[in-house]
This record gives sequence, C-alpha cells and structure tokens, in this order.
Amino acid sequence: MEYTTGAVGKCICVRLHENDPVYASIQEAADKEGIDAGVAFAIGGVKNGAVVVGPIDQDERPLRTTVEKFSDARELVGVGTLFRNEEGEMKLHMHASIGKGTAPLVGCPRLGLDCWLVNEVVILELTGINAVRAKEASGLELLKFL
Repeated sequence: MEYTTGAVGKCICVRLHENDPVYASIQEAADKEGIDAGVAFAIGGVKNGAVVVGPIDQDERPLRTTVEKFSDARELVGVGTLFRNEEGEMKLHMHASIGKGTAPLVGCPRLGLDCWLVNEVVILELTGINAVRAKEASGLELLKFL
C-alpha cells in the first residue's frame, strides 16, 4: 500500500445535457479549471454505454476486458478520481452502478457513455497530491505517487 495526504480545494458543479459525452465532459471541466488531482461524483441518466465489467483472465498481462454495451436510457451513480497522465492529459477513472429496472450493471464505463436527459457532477479538487497516471504492465494508466 502507498498513500499520501492533501487537502480539498475548490468545488466544481457541472450539469451535463442530453448527448454530452460523460467522460470527456468531466475531464474537460477539470482540465479547464486547472485541476491536477480530484474526485468526481456523478448522478443522472445515461445511454450508449460500453462498460468494462472485469478481465477475461485476471492473471493475463496486458489485460483483456469483458465489456457490456447498452444503448437505452438507464440510471447512473458513479464516483471516480481525476489525475493527469505522464503526458499531462486529464484522465478520469470512474466506476459506476448503472441500471434500469432489475438489470444492474457495475463497472468502469470508460469505453463510452453519453448523458441521457441530465447528469449532475460534483468535482472536488485535491491539493497537495503529487501523483500521475502511469502506464503499467497491465496496459492501464494507474495511479503513481511522485
């Protein structure tokens, strides 16, 4: 285990509109506000999702993922972290519970997700955290403290 400490800085509230891309919009807002580290909370409606729901083989590197796709409108509650990668690009890592009726889906919707009707996002800046998302053998950009 590794950890570091910091503090909470500014708060950004975002309203996404129908068809806004969820990941890109959250990353864009954080980037525009000059955030280097943060946490994001999202609630609302989504559609056109491609959700990573686990690895095909947990011991294989790089990982190959199992993906569930949907196009219809569903409900979402998600939480994620925001850090820049080694190239300075803002990267969101979010996991979410997405569902409709009795069909829940939980995973990482990084492969695609659009807003349906409305999505409300709160981004909290984390200050004093010196970290980046660095490429690892898994094929993913994972959190690395500097």
